[in-house]
This record gives sequence, structure tokens and C-alpha cells, in this order.
Amino acid sequence: MTQYNAIEVAHDGSLQPTTRELIEPPPGHVRMRVEACGICHSDSVAIHPHEDEIGRVPGHEVVGRIDALGVGVTKWAVGDRAGVGFLGGHCGICDECRRGNFVACTDQPMTGISVDGGYAEYIYARQSGLVAIPDGLSSVEAAPLLCAGFTVYNALAKGAPAPRDLVAVQGIGGLGHLALQYAKALGADVAAIARGTKKEPLARELGADHYIDSAMADPGDALRDLGGAGVLVATAASGTSMSPLVKGMRQGGRFIAVGASFEPVSVSTMDLIFGGFTLEGSLTGRSIENEDNLKFAERNGIRPMVENYPLTDAPSGYARMLSNEARFRVVLSA
Repeated sequence: MTQYNAIEVAHDGSLQPTTRELIEPPPGHVRMRVEACGICHSDSVAIHPHEDEIGRVPGHEVVGRIDALGVGVTKWAVGDRAGVGFLGGHCGICDECRRGNFVACTDQPMTGISVDGGYAEYIYARQSGLVAIPDGLSSVEAAPLLCAGFTVYNALAKGAPAPRDLVAVQGIGGLGHLALQYAKALGADVAAIARGTKKEPLARELGADHYIDSAMADPGDALRDLGGAGVLVATAASGTSMSPLVKGMRQGGRFIAVGASFEPVSVSTMDLIFGGFTLEGSLTGRSIENEDNLKFAERNGIRPMVENYPLTDAPSGYARMLSNEARFRVVLSA
């Protein structure tokens, strides 16, 4: 076998089948045969009309089995099951890495954006970006947890809620349905915030103790009536929908935005000064933290709800994700 199949971005922004040469992995890298790859909304960063000679292969929620090692690879062996997320592995030598800030590495590939990703039969990845996959998770289950799951897990880890703290999750979608499960597993008192009542039964099934319909009540007032959120994870990609939640924070709480949007979140200095809470964002994390994330998910029965598509039908899977009708993650599998 000298070539493998992949899906690349065409000049017009569509997804089309292609082939790539099967080569030996570069030094410090491994080659993996892909078993599953999640389709994430962030893939849209790579999927757009462009003028490049060769289109990018998207996908950054990748699980596979290592079948070749580059020179200098340690710890990993042929046959190991591993994954790679959005951050493709720190370099270890830039100034940020030397200070231990591996997430901010200035020479870190972004999987599926600056290097080819997992909409393919094979992927090449830096060993520093690899994540061990627990035996108790199938590849299809693990793939979305590498990015969507890790994003909300790390946000909650930063928020560090105490048991029975009120943790609010805004948006019950691809990120939010996982955030509810993680928050409940941490022992928190969990409030789900969504528009309308359609998602209330599912939200409660996934761990919500309270449900706030933002179409019927001011969500900030509703959170304040519950005592105020100690941690709020905002997953909906809308700064406008996040802004009303500010007044629902308790003193010393942490408002953590993970739903990416160009819209601003409005907050007054009076809210910050007298509210005494912090407003911040969170971007996944280090590969070793992702291993912690997967182990936590495995032990606590946290699983994504997925719709599965074959690699050859990646355009349909991507369109399904963009439609916002998927429940809740779309995954390509071999």
C-alpha cells in the first residue's frame, strides 16, 4: 500500500475525496491508522473557499492505532491505541514551553488546520500531542471527548467547584450535553440553561438538578434565585446569550466561556467590582490533562451522544453538524 484515502477541502470550500502518499513518520512523530474522527464546529476554520494548491484534510478529534514510529519516539509502541486533539503537540523548546506553558507553545500544530487531520485513513502526529485511550471507551465514544469533552472538563477543572456548588451550564448541545455529565460526576448542584422546554427531559437525564428556560425567565435572575453560580460554563456560541448570565454569578464565582463567537460578552465594571467574580475563556489543554479527562469519563460513565457516518460520507456528516440538528456529535469511522 503506497497511498491512503482522505477527504480534503476543495478550492470552493466543498469536501472531496483525495489520496495521500503513505510515508514513514518524521522524527518525533507517529503514524496512526484512523478508527474514528469527530466532526467539530471548529472544523469550519479549515473548510472554506481557498486558493491553496492542495486542500487541507480537516478533523481534530482523532482516535486510531499506531502502525509506525518515527525516529526518537519513546513510550509509544506499534499497536497502541492513541488519540490527538486540536493542539497537536508542543515543541518543548520555545519560550512558552520553557516556562511550562505548553498550551501556548508557539510551534504547536493545530490538527486539521495547520496540518492534515483525521478525515482520513491515516494521520501523522507529534508524540507530545498523543493521548492514551482507555480500554473502556470505544474509538467512536472517545473521539468527541478529545475536544468537546476535554474543553468542558478543563473548564470545570479551572473552575474547581466544591461538592454541591451550583454549576450552571448554558447551552445543551455538543458541548453542553457533556458538561452536564461532567458537572454531575463532580458532585455539583447542576443547573441547565437553554431556550424552550424541549431539552428539559434530556438535561435532567444527563444530570441537571434545575432547568432554566431562558425564553420564559431572565436566566441571570433565575440563577441568582438559586443562590448564584459558583461556576458557569457558557457553551453556546453567542456572546449575546451569555451576557444576561453575568448577574447570576455568586461572589467569587468563575464565568468560563468555551462557546467560540466573535460577539462580545457585555459586562460592566460595576458587575466585576461588586460581583467579585472572574470572567475568562478556556482552550482545551495539555495532552496529559486530556488523558486525565478520558480516565475520568471512563470511570464515571460519561459518554457523548453521537451520529455515526462513514469516512466516504464526510460531506453529509459535516452538513449535518452545521445544521444544528445533530444529537449531538457527528463522528466519522473507518
